[in-house]
Amino acid sequence: MKEATLGSELEADRAPMVLDDLGAGLALILDEMAHGVVVVSAQGRVLHANQAARQELARRHTICIHEGHLQAADTAQSRALLQAVGKAGSGRRSMVVLRSEGRASLGAAVLPLRSDANGQAASVALVFSRAAVCEPLMLCFFARTHGLTNCEEQVLSILCQGYSAPEIALHLKVAVSTVRSHVRSLCAKTQSNGVRALVGRVAVLPPLGAARLQERVH
Repeated sequence: MKEATLGSELEADRAPMVLDDLGAGLALILDEMAHGVVVVSAQGRVLHANQAARQELARRHTICIHEGHLQAADTAQSRALLQAVGKAGSGRRSMVVLRSEGRASLGAAVLPLRSDANGQAASVALVFSRAAVCEPLMLCFFARTHGLTNCEEQVLSILCQGYSAPEIALHLKVAVSTVRSHVRSLCAKTQSNGVRALVGRVAVLPPLGAARLQERVH
């Protein structure tokens, strides 16, 4: 499904929703998030999706829109997705993990919204897992804040993917000693007590995505 077609479909699906100034502002904030967020009715009809979610839906690897309704790309997993949405419609939170053969899995927290006096939710939010420990935008901010060199930023990015110093050296085609020198410098500049602490600091950075990567980073 092309992005333009997907966007048009979403616009039509969310037409009944009236966004006031606060709601419009929140929608803009959601577009900056690395987590995909989709709001659906209790029956699974898509009402709104932020930019990260629209990108995930357009890829159709694990989740997509069919005739205005959210469904898993793998038909066998659509039942689990609909059951999770149904639980949220009854006021119960849950999590669903969708997998596609040969591709990474996608986890989603399924949350009830605007529950009435009887605990029934008028709408449901699905918050997708992030694709990486840290998005490029926030890694760039982190690097600029701590005065990292381009090489140090590159090494940090690969460290956050779970690779060891020898593996990074092989990937970058440099000596292991060079990588370890970069890691020591990274820890010193960020005042981190080792690689685990360094990656931990990066992992808890604000979850901002790449919605504004084309803008200059200060």
